Amino acid sequence: MRIALGIEYDGSRYCGWQTQPSGGAVQDCLERALSHIAAQPIVTQCAGRTDAGVHALGQVVHFDTEAQRPLTAWVRGANTLLPRSCGVRWALEVAPDFHARFCARGRAYLYVLLNRRERPGLFAEHLGWHHHDLDLARMREAARALLGTHDFGAFRAAECQARSPVKTLRRLDIEQHGAMFVFHLRADAFLHHMVRNIVGSLVRVGNGSRPVEWIGQILEGRDRTRAAPTFAAGGLYLAEVEYDARWGVPPPAADSRELLARLALPALLDA
Repeated sequence: MRIALGIEYDGSRYCGWQTQPSGGAVQDCLERALSHIAAQPIVTQCAGRTDAGVHALGQVVHFDTEAQRPLTAWVRGANTLLPRSCGVRWALEVAPDFHARFCARGRAYLYVLLNRRERPGLFAEHLGWHHHDLDLARMREAARALLGTHDFGAFRAAECQARSPVKTLRRLDIEQHGAMFVFHLRADAFLHHMVRNIVGSLVRVGNGSRPVEWIGQILEGRDRTRAAPTFAAGGLYLAEVEYDARWGVPPPAADSRELLARLALPALLDA
């Protein structure tokens, strides 16, 4: 049978999603727990591999097993074996042709940025940080150039393995809650480092070091060297993976305010 899981994790505790010889990846921890529950080796496939330091609210994985276990065993049982920094939220038996990655029709990310003069002493591994004042209106205006279907080569990491740099960005909203800026991005798929490179470039517009039209210019130029450096991993969250309703995968219910509250940052919401 094929089982799908919804998981969340604190990426600051891991060297990324993908299994590593050191055993310190999210995949390693999850597979150890599931293999114990199944009493046989379990290999997982995820919807989207995350880098070291990147977090997940709505990661989806699937695995095949011959072990007959109640769905609660894959949730509560696994959670008793997993580190506190990783948790299974739900389990679902799915059709044999379901694939966490290839059946996904879209993904959504959040990027949380603290904007103040002083660097954060708390939650530093769960936030991006910028010390110059940011102009929300300028960033929102610049972001409009990125919406739609484009070649996002200017925001693509050199080691990106995607077959094509052409993606459709359906949403790019920016909210401000006092000292916090939250970037919402939703697309059919993302290139490696695409979100962090977009955020870094929008920050340069927001602090006035680049004009609003610069974003459109670097998008059209498709030259990674012209865009801003990759922004910090700690502020990035894989928020949701979208599937057709026929798969029955439950969507996460995390918006930016819920995320900030779960991070124990309510004092910063309206600072």
